[in-house]
Amino acid sequence: MRKNNSVVIFLALTFFVDWSIAGLMYVLEIKMRDLTGILLGVLYMFIPMIVAIFVKKVVQKEEIRNSLGISFRWNRWFLVAWFLPPIISIVAFLISLLLPDISFSPEMQGMFERFKGTVSEEDLALMQEQIQTLPVHPIIIALLQGMIAGITINAIAGFGEELGWRGFLLREFRDMSFWKSSIIIGTIWGIWHAPLILQGHNYPENPEIGAAIFVVWCILLSPIFNYIRIKSRSVISVSIMHGTINATYGISIIMVKGGDDLLIGLTGLAGFLALILTLFAFYIYDHYFSNERIMNKKIINLDKLNESYKGVENEAT
Repeated sequence: MRKNNSVVIFLALTFFVDWSIAGLMYVLEIKMRDLTGILLGVLYMFIPMIVAIFVKKVVQKEEIRNSLGISFRWNRWFLVAWFLPPIISIVAFLISLLLPDISFSPEMQGMFERFKGTVSEEDLALMQEQIQTLPVHPIIIALLQGMIAGITINAIAGFGEELGWRGFLLREFRDMSFWKSSIIIGTIWGIWHAPLILQGHNYPENPEIGAAIFVVWCILLSPIFNYIRIKSRSVISVSIMHGTINATYGISIIMVKGGDDLLIGLTGLAGFLALILTLFAFYIYDHYFSNERIMNKKIINLDKLNESYKGVENEAT
């Protein structure tokens, strides 16, 4: 079957199933923070993986592991994928402090204010009391827990998405340039999130605007993910990065007071600026320091995403 038909089938099935799940949540008034909502949200994340496997095996009749970039062969780009997310969150946190009417709050008063209306006053008071008894600042605990979750359970959930976006789609778009494929995949990725964003995910204060700007956020993040996917020669690395971003997101807002979800945090304006700085750093590295440039080439010229080539092999060892 032609490549374009396979992409259409993948996108049609993925969007139909996932948007049906989101529609069911809306009709039944299932909230994202409820147990049922959490379980359906996890299922939502795994649909791209399931559909990608279906299209590969049934439609294209190809093997799964190599064609989708499933490789556990470790190289330094796995470490980049793991350690970069908390760095981006910290940068977003620092940028937040530069914005108007936003201040540093080591006592986490801003976080407690954001919890008002979502938890009872008794639970909120209990949380504050428990935090005061901790031997270290909660941000240290959040960082350690996030890093562990990012490379374990969150990485598994991230794999559910990444096998579709950076496993299947990136390979199908291998005749495109790096930037074109990144923009298209990022746009698809962002639109795919829209039903969940509209129900309060990531932007509970501004769901409608949030659904639109999250597409831009995904476009900014997409080339970073694609770069690491290609350099590491594995979709596992970006699954770790995806999981760690989700697990360490709280670092960007835990000690920030003021602002709203459009300004602060990794998915707010501060996060946008942090991603732009990260993209600039990747560009400088690729243009001046990398043995094999990626950003100025078509994907198909970069080892066909799965076969090792000498330039990248030398970088990875």
